Amino acid sequence: MKIKQFEYKPLAHFSYAIISDGKMALVDPERNPIQYYKYAEENDAKIVAVFETHPHADFVSSHLQIHKETGATLYCSEKTGAEYPHQTFDDGDKVSMGSVTFSARNTPGHSPDSVTIIAKDENKTALFTGDTLFVGDVGRPDLREKAGHMKAKREELAKMMYDTIQNKFTDLPDTAYVYPAHGAGSLCGKGMSADATSSTLGNERMGNWAFKNQTEEQFVAHLLDSQPFIPHYFGYNVDINKDGAANLRASLGKIDYQLANDKSTKDALIVDIRDEAAFKENHLEGSINIMAVSENSKFETWLGSIVKPDEKFHLVVDSIENAETILHRTAKIGYESNVLSVLTLSSTKHQESSNFNVEEFKKNTANYTIVDIRNASEVSEGKIFDDALAIPLHELRENVAKIPTDKPIVVHCAGGYRSAAGASILEKELQTKNVFDLSDDVNDFK
Repeated sequence: MKIKQFEYKPLAHFSYAIISDGKMALVDPERNPIQYYKYAEENDAKIVAVFETHPHADFVSSHLQIHKETGATLYCSEKTGAEYPHQTFDDGDKVSMGSVTFSARNTPGHSPDSVTIIAKDENKTALFTGDTLFVGDVGRPDLREKAGHMKAKREELAKMMYDTIQNKFTDLPDTAYVYPAHGAGSLCGKGMSADATSSTLGNERMGNWAFKNQTEEQFVAHLLDSQPFIPHYFGYNVDINKDGAANLRASLGKIDYQLANDKSTKDALIVDIRDEAAFKENHLEGSINIMAVSENSKFETWLGSIVKPDEKFHLVVDSIENAETILHRTAKIGYESNVLSVLTLSSTKHQESSNFNVEEFKKNTANYTIVDIRNASEVSEGKIFDDALAIPLHELRENVAKIPTDKPIVVHCAGGYRSAAGASILEKELQTKNVFDLSDDVNDFK
């Protein structure tokens, strides 16, 4: 059994290929299947199976496209209520592929339809745990109250997770490898290890808080405490993954390009992905700046947190060379169907953000309305400015009316990335140039 882990860093997502005797199975594949096809070619293997551990909330899977393009059988829990062609895969079900036997184990907690895929050959046991068991943590239980075929309240799912951790892995050896669907940086958990992308069951039994001797009440209280925010797009992705996503190439092929655009548009939202300096120097009126300047930029997360799944928008890119990359990133969360066009800007001067005098701000912060757009969990650990108005970035567009406009407005986050988006939102929604981005100068006040 040969196992390959694929990582998509912006969403801290792991997917897997398992090869045995010229056949290949995939677990939780991401939206673009080409990398899996290439890997199959390189190993002279045929893709015969795709396992979905659950309908994911934070990314769109390519399982249906892979099925149509390779003939691979799709496997998921009966509880998923999947609308795509599939075989159910639950407790007691087994599938053989070469020398490997795959078996299913229902492991609810993150979702009611979660399964762990157990792969065994004569030398190795591997657990593909999806969002149930992470390295150092377990999956959050609060994402399925409003989405998916099976809905469940967070308290119910937290109790299910307790039962899963207590009882569903007890017969498996310490040497079993643990391959989760996410690592540190994902919003599907709150305490994943930043040092490892896989583990063993023995290591998790020793070091993962969830395996400690504790009551159900203690476990549930810890699991529900201080979970990250839930982006707008999470429920939307659960539903897409339950139905099966459209072919990626076909979806992207429907999007128009408008090159050297020299006039603004007011028919829809405008999302500008360029660097904040370029945006502030010249942008279309009403644009929102959600930067995608590197793979470390959490563009997908913030696009799906600021823009709702039913909103259409135009994408402004820095260069046509990067247009396809940005569209692929947009498609990771199924938002390519929302894109009306991809724009590059002409040399025409459009809008310019006001210059911010940081030294003047330092002299008298009381002369400004300060808006703290960090997440609630960050603010709970302490404010940077005592009199700041705290509104998380993902809630900012809906709460602009709470912000007084009698003073200049300064927006800050923890390091500068989010404040660029926040300042552009307020500039648009309040229709004022009297909004300033503290950017990375926020570090001077910590």
